[in-house]
Amino acid sequence: MFTSQTSSFQDSIDVEERDDYDSEEIAGYSQKIQLNCYYTIYLYQGTSLTLIDSSLPSEAEPELRTYISRRLSKGALLGGMGNIATVELSIPEQAVGCYCCLLEQERSPEQPDADGNGYVICFMGGSEKGLNLFRLELDKYVQGLHSSLQTPELQNLETEVRPYLSQWYEESVMHIHRVVQLVQSNISFLLHAALSHTHVEVNNSDERTKADVSRFIKAASLQGLSQQDTTAASLCKAMSEDTHSDLIIDCSTSPPTLSNNVSNRFCDDWIQAFLNAAERCNPFLLRQILENFKLKAIQDMNSLKRFVRQAEMSHYALFRCCQFLQGCGNGDVLLQNARAEHSDLPEACSIITVLEEFLKEQSQAQA
Repeated sequence: MFTSQTSSFQDSIDVEERDDYDSEEIAGYSQKIQLNCYYTIYLYQGTSLTLIDSSLPSEAEPELRTYISRRLSKGALLGGMGNIATVELSIPEQAVGCYCCLLEQERSPEQPDADGNGYVICFMGGSEKGLNLFRLELDKYVQGLHSSLQTPELQNLETEVRPYLSQWYEESVMHIHRVVQLVQSNISFLLHAALSHTHVEVNNSDERTKADVSRFIKAASLQGLSQQDTTAASLCKAMSEDTHSDLIIDCSTSPPTLSNNVSNRFCDDWIQAFLNAAERCNPFLLRQILENFKLKAIQDMNSLKRFVRQAEMSHYALFRCCQFLQGCGNGDVLLQNARAEHSDLPEACSIITVLEEFLKEQSQAQA
């Protein structure tokens, strides 16, 4: 039983060695190089596309325009919702992931029925699979253009729109990489804070670093997962009644100094996977590892819930539950969330109390 658990856990960490993440995609990031990324913005009126600005080579832009026109004619681009696919263009990468989004213009009272008018925003870089990992970030980034696109004839193209578009990769994809580079092996403390709902405060840093850390914590937490999964939903809303001390990151030193830092073996075991991916400058692999980290936490929470239910009727199941908590390395977080979820179930709470005492004794024995 525990051998299979260990194997599954190692598979989650070793995502970079697995076939489900294309080795050719990863190979492109094995050296410390900057990924080529591009943007294009079109004015969309009725059925016509008019180029406004693009960082693509001149021979590649018409190819992209043909592709976008086909997507629009099929109704494949919905207003405000990004669409990601692989496109073949006359660029060094040949095949590249392409994110496209139609931003519809606000309808004026004079033209309430005016349909099909707006802007098509395209971001190209990496692979389709990689961009899909950042779909929410890309959607949000495109929405940030709304106010800038209200200027007549885009007179702010050079001062606002173009600089904003050119930063899409740095702002929407690279934030996880920057955080790992910032804290290095201390990344386990941020992972633990995300799982345990601990507030993270960043001092003596610029606004970008504060935003990066906040977005990392949000991405690493279990909030916003499928509401159909009752366990995931419970983890999203579970908040410990215990008082937590904020995790403080002081950026006045290099590397930053962390205070009130708490971790566990589960989070520590993921450190090297994050450092390896960061060393390879692969933000897509970093995000995949982060998703695997969250998936493993949910799987362990499912297991604990099952053991707790069984332990209400069987002492052997209680013993198995103790073994599981001792082996998973994430017992403190799992019990915190389990107690919040089972707060209205007295029998389950009594079992969780026994398990908390068991973990406490084990911790004291190892100290």
